[in-house]
Parts: sequence; structure tokens; C-alpha cells
Amino acid sequence: MKLFSKQLLSVLLAFGLVISFSFQKAHAEVVRKPVRAGSFYPADPPELTGMIDRLTHKAQKTPVRIPQNKPLKAIIMPHAGYIYSGWTAAHASLVLKRNQFSKVILLGPDHFIGISNGAICNVAAFETPLGKIKLHNDVVKLRRHPDLFRPLPVSKDKEHSLEVILPFLQTYLGEFQLVPVVVGRADIGRFSDALETIMDRHTLLAVSSDLSHFLTYSEAAALDRETIGAIVNLSPDRLINKDNRACGVMPILILMEIARRHHWQPVLLHYSNSGDTAGSRSRVVGYAAIAFFGDQPMENQLDSNANFTEKQGQVLVKLARQTIMKKLGRKPPASEFDDLDRALPDEDFQSHCGTFVTLKIHGQLRGCIGNLTSTETVWDGIKRNAINAAFHDPRFSPLTDTELDQTEIEVSILTEPRPLEYQKGQDLTKKLRVNVDGVIIRKGHASATFLPQVWEQLPQPEEFLSHLCMKAGLSSDAWKGPELEVLTYQVQYFEEK
Repeated sequence: MKLFSKQLLSVLLAFGLVISFSFQKAHAEVVRKPVRAGSFYPADPPELTGMIDRLTHKAQKTPVRIPQNKPLKAIIMPHAGYIYSGWTAAHASLVLKRNQFSKVILLGPDHFIGISNGAICNVAAFETPLGKIKLHNDVVKLRRHPDLFRPLPVSKDKEHSLEVILPFLQTYLGEFQLVPVVVGRADIGRFSDALETIMDRHTLLAVSSDLSHFLTYSEAAALDRETIGAIVNLSPDRLINKDNRACGVMPILILMEIARRHHWQPVLLHYSNSGDTAGSRSRVVGYAAIAFFGDQPMENQLDSNANFTEKQGQVLVKLARQTIMKKLGRKPPASEFDDLDRALPDEDFQSHCGTFVTLKIHGQLRGCIGNLTSTETVWDGIKRNAINAAFHDPRFSPLTDTELDQTEIEVSILTEPRPLEYQKGQDLTKKLRVNVDGVIIRKGHASATFLPQVWEQLPQPEEFLSHLCMKAGLSSDAWKGPELEVLTYQVQYFEEK
């Protein structure tokens, strides 16, 4: 077990929360400009729009059987020049529609740098000829795992695999926010775990990949048929360590891992190669559009009908701050007060879920109060826990008016805790999902919980469980015995922007 400072250990044991660190943030004015406009696709907006419209019209003629009453979860699209792969990419229009998703996680292969795991361009937005796409705040959460998601300076980002997909997504989805990840040789399990923490029913997971490269037409068609078969049958073993299957094989394998976990159903929308569109048949590149449909919500979604968007999360953060301001006798700005009045009727805010409110000053914990389940609404729970975290946390003195301006607020929305069946301690460590599961332990009258955020400080399950047992007043190895009751839950959490 690693040694922790006395101060850090006491914080972890007392609160089950994490101390957040400062991460490099992109300056608001830094934008990743298009580098392939004018070569892979038109740089002129009307010309680009016209080209996508023509490709879409052609794609709409393809007969495809789309599963009924099953939500779209993910899609694979090709990223070559539009004259070559645009016809296949445009088949995304068969399953995408405007305002369908508010967030897109876009994974594309690394063609130039040679990175390990992933990289995220250190900007505030991506730009195409069709406009800017803001980066989602979940980028900050991923960067808390720098071994998986390192910052990529914009001056070094020449990768086309993400950029080429974006105009299609802008055309079909309208406005959305982006989590752009360039993927190298990756730890598929850990990578998938991290992505699942930021996925919900408002999220599209998009993978950018071409298939085989520079084979003859017949050779490419045969090999690509095998690759597509492996994908739609969710058989990763048929792709691992296989040559010339797909330039985006690592992003595809990550998608397949998540799809297998949640029983998503892949459907081939279209296949072609450059010999079908604008190239010679002596050396072709293969392209496929494959959609993934789900039966149930993601496991880390809320069990109620509510699953909050980033915009809704920021409303709850604002609610917590204004509640504390009023208690201190400060009057919130009239415009913000009106915003909350308009948001109150939202049915998601009237759902019943456990909530936590966490306060920090300069990254140091300043208060945290919450409840694991609730008979009150999320709206009322956030208000009550905001007051309790600020003024009634017995481990801190009441928050002062001066401190409020320095205080960072985070709200967490919890799923209903569910019992976790396991045989023994070693089985327990394998079943817990790092960075995904919040954990409750109970033994007799002793009990304790750690929110999923604690995994950032205690990433090893054995260590996580040992500290959780000590928090409950048990021996550090109590988790190894069979008599411990364990429940897990998941969390959506929102940090104040």
C-alpha cells in the first residue's frame, strides 16, 4: 500500500472525496483551425454544403434495415477525401438527425505522431468551414488521466482523421459539443473505462477509420468483408494483430469493447472502396459506415428517467451557489434568478435521486454533504445539501461570505445503489469498475462510501477498498472476507465553469 501524507489520508477517510489538481486549460481564444480544408474537402462553405447534400441524397437511396425502437449509441465513419469516401460517410444521415445528441466523443487514429494511448488537442474549439464546435467540459475530466489522455499542442495537431468527420456531423446533428481524442496504441480496457464515465444518453460515440489500404479491388473487397464481419459480430480477436485491416483499428477495438459490455447491436450501413468512387481499381482503400444500437441505457446512466446534460448540470451548480448566497444574505443577479425560475419546471429536476454537493477552495476540500438515495427531488436535494455542505459540515467551520467568492462548487447526481454479488475479496476487486463505480460497504452497524471520483486518488481496487474499510471503522483488510455487504452506484457530476 502506498504511503499517504497524514493530511491527505484524513481527507480521504473522512469524506471519500478527491482533491482536484490544476490542469492546463485551453485559452478561450485558442481554436484548432482546419488543416485539410481545400484538399480532402472544399474550403468554401457553400461548396462544402452542396457536396455533402449531393452525397447525402445519393446515400439516402441505399436500402438499410434500421432496428426499430432502439437508440443509436455509436457510429463508424471513414475519413478519406470526400470524392473517395464521402458517399459511404454520408450514410450516417440514415441514422443521425438534428439535435439528437448534445455531445460527441470522436475517436480517430494517430497517423503522424506515434502517441501512446490518447491525446486531446489543447484548444477551446475545433473549426471547420461550417463553423466552430466547442469542446465539452468532459475533456477536463479525461485529462485527469494524463497517462491515457495527454494534451496535444495545437501547433502539432495535423491529424485529419477527426477533422474530416466533423462537417458531416455538423450537417446532420446541428449544434453539439465535442470530445476529440486521437488514439495511438492504447490500453483498451482502461481507455474504455474512462470513456464510459462521460457517456450518457445524450452522447454519440463516433469512430473515424478507413479499412484496408492499397490492395487490388477484389483483394480489398475480400479482406474488408472479413473485417466488417468481425466488427458486426463483436469479435475483437479477429482484428487484433491483423495486418492492414483498418487504420483506426485501436479506436474500433475500444468501441467494440464498450459495445460488448452493453450489448449494442452493430448494423452495416454501407461499404465501398475508392475503386467504386473516384480511384483506380488497382490500388484501393476500403470504407465502411457501421451504426451501433442499444437496448438499454448505459450502466452509468441514472436509473430514473432523468439523465442530465451539461447545460442542466450547470443549472444545478448555479442553484447550489445561489442557495448559499441567499443564506449569507447576498442577492443573486436578477438575470440568474430568472434563469433558475425558468428551469424549475424541467421534469428531470423533479426526479428523485441521491445528490451530493462538494465545496473546494484552491482545490482543497471545504465541505461535502449528500445522500445516497432520496425521497425528495433533485432540485430540493441540491438546495438542502448546498446549505449543509456550506454551513453544517461538522468537520469545517461555516463558510464565510469572503470565502464564497473563492469557492468552487461541484454537484453529483447518483444512481440507485445496487448490491454487488461476489465470492471473495479477489473476485470483488475484479468486479469493481475503476473510475465508474461508487462503492458502499456495510458490516453490522459500520458503513461507508466513496464516490467514483475517489478512484482518481486510489486507482488500485485493493487500495481503494482498504481505505474505504478504514473509513467505516473496520480493519483495512475487512474487504477480503465474505461477510461484507457491497453496493455500487454511478454518478454524474458537474463542476462549476
